[in-house]
Amino acid sequence: MLHDTDVIDIAERDEIPSLQTPVQFMPGVGPARAVLLERLELKTAEDVLFNVPRDVLDLSRVTRVKELKADTLQTVKGTVVDRDARLTGSGMTITAVLLDCGDGYVRGMWFNQPWMIKRFEDHQAVLFSGKPKWKTGRWEFSNPEIQYLDTDDAEGATAEVLPRYHLTEGLRMQEMRRIERAGVERFADLVVEHVPDELLVRHKLPRRREAVRNLHAPKTMADFQAAKRRLVFEDLLEFQVGLALRRRAWKRGPPAPPLPVNAKIDARARRLFAFQFTAGQNRAVTEICRDIATDQAMHRLFQADVGAGKTAVAIYAMLVAVANGHQALIMAPTELLAMQHWNTIDLLLAESRVERRLLTGSLTESQRRQTLAEMESGAATLIVGTQALIQKDVRFAKLGLVVIDEQHKFGVEQRAHFGHGGLAPHVLVMTATPIPRSLCLTQFGDLDITAITELPPGRQKITTSRVFSEPTRQRAWDFIRQQLRAGRQAYIVCPRIGVSDAADEASVVEWLQSLAPGAANSSADMPLAAEEAFAKLSVGELKGFRVGFVHGRIPRDVRATTMERFRSGEIQALISTTVIEVGVDVANATLMTIFHAERFGLSQLHQLRGRVGRGKFQGYCFLFSDNDEPEALRRLHAVESSTDGFQIAEADFELRGPGDVLGTRQHGELPLRFANIFRDQQLLVEARQAACDAIDTGAIDTAEYAPLKLHVLDRFATLMDLPQTG
Repeated sequence: MLHDTDVIDIAERDEIPSLQTPVQFMPGVGPARAVLLERLELKTAEDVLFNVPRDVLDLSRVTRVKELKADTLQTVKGTVVDRDARLTGSGMTITAVLLDCGDGYVRGMWFNQPWMIKRFEDHQAVLFSGKPKWKTGRWEFSNPEIQYLDTDDAEGATAEVLPRYHLTEGLRMQEMRRIERAGVERFADLVVEHVPDELLVRHKLPRRREAVRNLHAPKTMADFQAAKRRLVFEDLLEFQVGLALRRRAWKRGPPAPPLPVNAKIDARARRLFAFQFTAGQNRAVTEICRDIATDQAMHRLFQADVGAGKTAVAIYAMLVAVANGHQALIMAPTELLAMQHWNTIDLLLAESRVERRLLTGSLTESQRRQTLAEMESGAATLIVGTQALIQKDVRFAKLGLVVIDEQHKFGVEQRAHFGHGGLAPHVLVMTATPIPRSLCLTQFGDLDITAITELPPGRQKITTSRVFSEPTRQRAWDFIRQQLRAGRQAYIVCPRIGVSDAADEASVVEWLQSLAPGAANSSADMPLAAEEAFAKLSVGELKGFRVGFVHGRIPRDVRATTMERFRSGEIQALISTTVIEVGVDVANATLMTIFHAERFGLSQLHQLRGRVGRGKFQGYCFLFSDNDEPEALRRLHAVESSTDGFQIAEADFELRGPGDVLGTRQHGELPLRFANIFRDQQLLVEARQAACDAIDTGAIDTAEYAPLKLHVLDRFATLMDLPQTG
């Protein structure tokens, strides 16, 4: 409980106000509230000033029921007095919530969204916004926008526009509003502008000081929206300037070896492939070859949907480097993917004189020493490997091209690892996980971008079905068994490794035999773990079929043997974790079954689905899930209804955010303070253009832009490894 003695007004202290004043000494705070504010990462007056409200209540536009007009966007304020959810004769669910608005009643309606009834409580105060219609003697809002009012919002608020902040236990909304407004009164005049005036005018932005005031004490919604837009633009602009400065530093860095392509090199490279390149592949080859023909190091992101042929393009580029007397390497995040690349390249170059080597952690010490010596001498010209390629003792004679596959599974700093020394190699970053455009402009904003969006001719779309009930589950297994008998092969993927620390199949079989009689025959519940799935399915749904399993903890040699048995057809059904997400190419595999599919990201589900249907037979994907939560249903529906990886990536990004889309190991991931790059895509485009213009014209080095540049260096120099001169 707070006491008046806890509050120390800064006015009573003989100090000059500063934006770095600890929150404890701000008006109306004191030691006890300072502890609560620090839980919200608000430690200084500056933190408080730039604490953007989570949303805003616009009570200025609340309309009385008697004044509502049909098909016009309006807002009503009321209290929940009745809730109802029912099933129609056609199987549709209708959820209705009745509000008492004082001078009348309105109803909110939702179709096929039964979970909406759980979002309301009796006597709860809410705002409904939408375009009402008059039906059966009452105004109805179909799928209205909802804002919930808490006690602080509903009790005698005098302002018409009320900011709402994130809170912590012990801190009420009214207290937070008082602290923010007192902070504005005391410290807003200390806020310094660093965005050039010409950008403010061009983008119609308020000055920073005005934005801070209207963020916390807006007179109108327009004031608040303009203030928030200013801070979001500033956030994106600083990040984009940082990326542009890093891009400029790379372009001004050590020269790269020119790797030109002539007709002879082109013909020799293309005749190795048993197919004609698609239009998308040819376009990618043209863009990459244009870059590597110069002495300015290429930094290009190459993304393609599953099965679009990105590996062939990468191999073509590597052969161009070798033809020009330089070395080329491709680095993969896992040994499984590295081995897949090695097998592809080794087969492709079987009749070639190109000296190729594989460098992974599984080499013996003597093999590793010999491979390293051949790389350092230049005897090995085309190298495939894992992160073993970036160890301190790895050296190259004439490295011309680096291809980094599935870069988001590394850290972003690793792509710059090869760029030290007298010459910088060209760098091609590849991913088979399509990346939303807004992420490309942020996480990869310092790279040029090439994308293949079309699939090769004849590539069939995978038929995808959600399996959510026992009858559909049995039908799915009947179909899978039918396909296996017809000679096809299947993957069964689980989200976890196992219930034991078993390292190979023999130990799992031993574990299975230790179960109580009949225990493994029960398949009423989907296994979460690959080990459990292997145990149950081997004597259950897949009894009589040749079943194997792999996961990341199995020793490399055992895993390689199992994968080879699957490729050869000796194993009919392979149970695994996501270790087979990328880099596994078995043309006869047509069935992908994913247990607990709701636990995977959309892009990951799309990647897994892409493992099947890679040959002449139709592919099928079954998404097993008994989760009926709204978000789970939306996510699985997105995969079920689309085979376009770029569409799925956008949906995944919208639902999960950038961190999960790109993986949790992304270093320095999107350090944005105010912006949401999905919501703020248009501002992102504007900020990127402004940053590029400032760099390209040299304006960034002028006195007018000096405050912005210094601000960017202060914020991003270490994170982005920016030069702090000039």
